[in-house]
Amino acid sequence: MASSKEIQNRIKSIKDTMKITNAMYMIASSKLRKAKSESDKTEPYFFTIRQVMASVEKSIPEGMSHIYLGRKKADHEKNYGYVILTADKGLSGAYNHNIVKLVQKELDKHPDQNSLYVAGRSGRHYYRKIGANVMHKFHYIVQEPSLDRARFMMTRVLDDYKEGRIDELYIVYSRMISPLACAPEIKKLLPVDDESFNDIRTGSEDEEKPIDLLPSPAAVLDSVVPNYIHGVIYGALVESFCSEQNSRMLAMQSATNNAKEMLHDLNIESNRIRQAAITQEITEVIAGAKAQKKKQE
Repeated sequence: MASSKEIQNRIKSIKDTMKITNAMYMIASSKLRKAKSESDKTEPYFFTIRQVMASVEKSIPEGMSHIYLGRKKADHEKNYGYVILTADKGLSGAYNHNIVKLVQKELDKHPDQNSLYVAGRSGRHYYRKIGANVMHKFHYIVQEPSLDRARFMMTRVLDDYKEGRIDELYIVYSRMISPLACAPEIKKLLPVDDESFNDIRTGSEDEEKPIDLLPSPAAVLDSVVPNYIHGVIYGALVESFCSEQNSRMLAMQSATNNAKEMLHDLNIESNRIRQAAITQEITEVIAGAKAQKKKQE
């Protein structure tokens, strides 16, 4: 059994840790409110630009050839690119682990045909450690999402796609499902095809109706696709930052609650030890008094 001094030292250490977790909870809560506000503003644009792109894709003449519609290659000849959004900081529960786990499932499908574009310190350190093929590392992107930073990422990955370094492009990020849950998500960005928009297609007649692409389908694709990629990356950055703060807030709340439970158990144990010590002292005093009384008799 631990001594009273050891238990008191543990109680003091846990209380000091609780101060840190409480502070981090408050910081994450403040950032989450700001991030959620930004997410609510960008979500309509994020959804609408994908709807527009879905309508454009549906209206492209059958058999048309264009770089954004894909290259004619067998699956074993393709190189797959993944834009991966992780966090710059830890202490956010399973946030980074869930993203890495989802990416790994994709990498296992074609182990030697992958190129990664990693944002976030956690992802950069992990993929450097395992020796993955990282084409580009994005610094100072995930903590302060902005249109300029999203455009920088878009330009980098789009250049590699145009130059043939990658044949298919995906983005992996975390989406906040509810205040209590976040989940990793993967979306196909390029080439533009039906698979990219399965989650927003409803099958309505208005949606199936083709639109006129002027001055030409190729010109429309050249103009719309970069803006589409830019918008999706920015939306994913905002959503990821929101999910990160939510995950960190939940993790710190859980840590604080666990610390409170530990303090409760340690206080009970400390009281038992103190009571046992008091009882022993009383017993010794009584025994001494009895011995003294017998000696006098």
